[in-house]
Amino acid sequence: MATRAFPVIWSRAVGRAQQFYLRLGFEETYRQPAEGEPGYVSLRRGESELGIVSTDWPRDHLGIATGTEPRFELYIYVDDVDATMSEFQDALLKEAQDMPWGERVGYLRDPDGNPVVLAAAARTTAR
Repeated sequence: MATRAFPVIWSRAVGRAQQFYLRLGFEETYRQPAEGEPGYVSLRRGESELGIVSTDWPRDHLGIATGTEPRFELYIYVDDVDATMSEFQDALLKEAQDMPWGERVGYLRDPDGNPVVLAAAARTTAR
């Protein structure tokens, strides 16, 4: 039985979305077309995979309109939430805070407006 699964993000500007996720430590593993503005890219970060495809795909191949509201929330673990968030001031959605379940989380907005949660173990020292 195959065991691989990954989400595919629908984006109005695949290249712009790709650059956002590359900044979060993802690496490109596949691109179509090979040159110019991509219509689809595959990305990997450790064991995690992510696809990004143009919003033309669901419309042209499935007859589905993607709409304008956020369509998902992506949870990404990082070593230091605050340090990573400081590199994304242009995408800040909600400042980092310690949560009751023991994680520190902060929210970014990807180029298509989808929330991206950065998470790490909560700090145990006073600030």
